[in-house]
Amino acid sequence: MSAALSYPVSALKSSARSRSQILILEPDLAVLDYLRLTLGSQYSLNLFSEEQALLDRLEKAEQPDLLLLALHTSRDPLPLLTHIRCTKPHLPIIVLSCSAELRDLEMVIRLGVRGIVMKPFIGSDVEQAIEEHLSAADKNVPASDALKEIPLNETHSFVRSSKRMRDLEAQAALVARADIPLLILGESGTGKEILALYTHKMSARSQNIFLKVNCAAVPADLLESELFGYEQGAFTGAVKTKPGKFEVCTGGTIFLDEIGEMPAILQAKLLQVLQDGTFSRLGSRSPMKVDVRVIAATNINMKEAMANKTFREDLYYRLNGFTLSIPPLRERREEIPVLSEYFMRKGARRYGREPLSFSANLLNVLSEHSWPGNLRELENVVNRYLVLGEERSIVEELSPSTAYQGAAAVPQEVPNGAGLKAMVRNLKGDAESTAIAQVLEGVGWNRKAAANDLQISYKALLYKIKQYDLSPRNHAS
Repeated sequence: MSAALSYPVSALKSSARSRSQILILEPDLAVLDYLRLTLGSQYSLNLFSEEQALLDRLEKAEQPDLLLLALHTSRDPLPLLTHIRCTKPHLPIIVLSCSAELRDLEMVIRLGVRGIVMKPFIGSDVEQAIEEHLSAADKNVPASDALKEIPLNETHSFVRSSKRMRDLEAQAALVARADIPLLILGESGTGKEILALYTHKMSARSQNIFLKVNCAAVPADLLESELFGYEQGAFTGAVKTKPGKFEVCTGGTIFLDEIGEMPAILQAKLLQVLQDGTFSRLGSRSPMKVDVRVIAATNINMKEAMANKTFREDLYYRLNGFTLSIPPLRERREEIPVLSEYFMRKGARRYGREPLSFSANLLNVLSEHSWPGNLRELENVVNRYLVLGEERSIVEELSPSTAYQGAAAVPQEVPNGAGLKAMVRNLKGDAESTAIAQVLEGVGWNRKAAANDLQISYKALLYKIKQYDLSPRNHAS
């Protein structure tokens, strides 16, 4: 049998474009013949059943418009994909996969495939994936850093402009099609909830509910009943049965924000849900089964949490079906000007004002700021600029040479003869109050988020706020 089952279908001209040349590698001859029958009338096909024949074709002839590459669990696809990526770095690849195994999905996504079609499929599934790529190619859309806004609901949009964020968008879109748990990592304010919502909207569950639970905002003794519900009489005050979030969210996606703050006793129960999709309400011994996709997010160092025994290692690996890491704003400064313009337009609509322009000086200051609160801090700063109507205070606030001007940051006078130690203590206090105030402003005075950023306990932060008499300054809610 020929290694290269080459069926070059006659090259008729399409009314929209010349017929695209597509190479297909599929060891299963029955599937290969099915693809020939369903796609052959629209595209110029070269079909292969063995890897070496495909590689010979790629080496000797001009690059095709697209490669359809079938993955099989019996073969390690990494050597072939890596070789093609090295020799033909610009060749678009769509993967046909019969496996939703994490190792395969993560590998092909990291290697930059354009799409994944899960088996069993029908011809229209493959055709749709092909046309999505070819349509984008026909439009000659440049890989530019222009801002792209994807509306998600009435109040949220996924916004990006840099190549790094375009790559993250593409990864999220591919992961969305595989119904596996997703862990999103990133500092406070980077947009983990937005990325979770975008992943939900790109998934097969998009028409069902997306439900967020902030594990840090709900008291530990209430979080279990919030997630899993309770039966009537389960505890004092349980006057009637109440379904939990998992039950309400069946068929949809549940977003567990700040998962690192979940109490250990609940981690075991969540692990059971991820393993077999079952749980029991409080006060009930009857298990119930749910169909829910779990997306979790945290800004803590999960490896440290596992080493410190505050987070279960087995739960981490269950949650980590795939990991998406959002870079902080300071690592993608090229986005700051376009994001500032976006937040200005958004704020102007929200507050019913005319948008303000950004001077070169203000944009320079915004681009140089370290942004400990990331996108949330940038939006708050732009809103303050919009409300105040003048940029001087914003420049003074963000200028690295300007200390925090709040009441708490006013240096205390040190009595003459107080000594070096007293002077150092006073300077340390000023520096600490300034740092705390800046982080609080950056996260919109979300004390829990600020405590996480400062890596101190919530109680310690409250003490510091009281000690230095800190209060919100020109904070736009």
